[in-house]
Amino acid sequence: MTKKLDLKGIEAVIYDMDGVLIDSEPVWKIAMEEVFLSVGCNLTRKDFELTVGLRLDEVISFWYNFAPWEGSGPDEVLNQIVFRMVELLGKDGKPLPGVIDSLEYFQRRGLKIGLATSSYEVLIECVLETLKIKEYFVITHSAERERYGKPHPAVYLTAAEMLGVSPLNCLVIEDSINGVVAGKSARMKVVCIPEKTHTPDPGLAIADYQFESLAEMLENIE
Repeated sequence: MTKKLDLKGIEAVIYDMDGVLIDSEPVWKIAMEEVFLSVGCNLTRKDFELTVGLRLDEVISFWYNFAPWEGSGPDEVLNQIVFRMVELLGKDGKPLPGVIDSLEYFQRRGLKIGLATSSYEVLIECVLETLKIKEYFVITHSAERERYGKPHPAVYLTAAEMLGVSPLNCLVIEDSINGVVAGKSARMKVVCIPEKTHTPDPGLAIADYQFESLAEMLENIE
């Protein structure tokens, strides 16, 4: 039986972005595969499952240490990937099932709504504009502003502070193991909606709740 979502004591809901609001994980893999291939690094989309949920600079550092390439430096590779992501998301980005309904539901209940993501601010702007959902968010925060990205809890702790809400009264919605660990480490309640394009990590079981989609989550609120 699916565990019902209990919102008692919850004052704010903080969404992750990639894989929660928008089906961007496959797009990330396309953009990274294209750019890495262009610098002579033959990584595949399957390889990138290892770095889901990490900040982009950390992803590039991971793969540079694993399979170093010559020519373009990490900063140039990062900029090329971000540019390609903006192109792809702005062209084809669509909200995942239940996104709009869940935002409207939490707004009606008077909960503060925030966004805390490993993606860069330029991508936050792109996604919110493309999906036309910017108005729902009281705050948005990128881990690029933090010393450490997920699975460190910094991005969620800062988001809670920006919202003026105790971490203990926040609900996080995540899709990756790094994000779930970040939310739990921040002492927040965590809903996990596993990303569908790669094998779910067994560690996702540490989330307080798990649903197939935001739509299913809405059907299971106490």
